[in-house]
Amino acid sequence: MTACIICKNGEVVPGETTVTLQRRQTTIILKGVPADVCDNCGEFYLSESVARRVFEVADSAVRSGAEVEIVRFAA
Repeated sequence: MTACIICKNGEVVPGETTVTLQRRQTTIILKGVPADVCDNCGEFYLSESVARRVFEVADSAVRSGAEVEIVRFAA
């Protein structure tokens, strides 16, 4: 386990989080995203592969013209 670089008090542990992004006029909410999450402040850290997938989903939502997109994360 590692210490959180934001709050400096919590430990970062494997878990899941909700990621919210806004691109242009589209808001994307991804639930159940695997991440390392601080047990104190809730700050989360995504692996490179998960971040890449999050951005792919966001790009797809923008291209489709969605105003709000809420999805369950799938690798």
